[in-house]
Amino acid sequence: MSWAARRRLIIALIIGGVGIAFSTTIFLKTFYEAPSCIDRVQNQDEEGIDCGGSCPYLCTAQEQPPTVLFTKAITNSEGRTDIIASVGNKNSGVAAKNVPYRVQLYSADRVLIKEVTGVLDLPPGATVPIYVPGVLTGKQTITGVFLSIEASSPQWFKMITDSRVIPMVSGTKQSGTVSTPRIETVLANPSAIPLTNVLVIVLVRNDRGDVIAASRTIVATIPAQGQTPATFTWNSAFPSAPTSIEIVPIIPLP
Repeated sequence: MSWAARRRLIIALIIGGVGIAFSTTIFLKTFYEAPSCIDRVQNQDEEGIDCGGSCPYLCTAQEQPPTVLFTKAITNSEGRTDIIASVGNKNSGVAAKNVPYRVQLYSADRVLIKEVTGVLDLPPGATVPIYVPGVLTGKQTITGVFLSIEASSPQWFKMITDSRVIPMVSGTKQSGTVSTPRIETVLANPSAIPLTNVLVIVLVRNDRGDVIAASRTIVATIPAQGQTPATFTWNSAFPSAPTSIEIVPIIPLP
């Protein structure tokens, strides 16, 4: 083979190689998808489809379902019923956002009177109160109330570090009169950023540990490294003497 022929062959091989590399690049960009946690395929180091391993969401086998610790209906004199409940998250280092729940209220003859739904956040290892005020039930007597969460509803994700700023509670005291009780507390913000629209729930218990009253308020602003008072009021007397008061600020998960 002459030198000119070898030269033409080398040039053709170089051009062919460049063409193949270019075509391969275009093909990969068009048709290849890198493994991810949303591709609906168990790949990379996942322990299930898009769960476990380096993916933020846990697989079902790793989860412990939420635990409903108690649910109680408190009927007031206006034909309305307040619902207070508590839900626990046994998962350490794992959280779930916007978990749907359902509350059903029944009469003495097991007839469903009312059903209400909502969502809640479950921080790692936390117990979270739920307060639903003023459910219209008329003159019907509530004899059963049940809160349920479908085991498949929470999307558990890893949350080793909780970055939320939780207000500190101090100076809680009962005031008012027997017929119009009142509870006052102070919320302190330890951070350098103001907290706004903070939901705060209060649970009042008797000497047996039963919740006899509950309420909620929204604190518009707690200034940076400052304090803001919060007040809860009732229009009727507590059914028994209160012996403990629990104040719970609710801060949404990030």
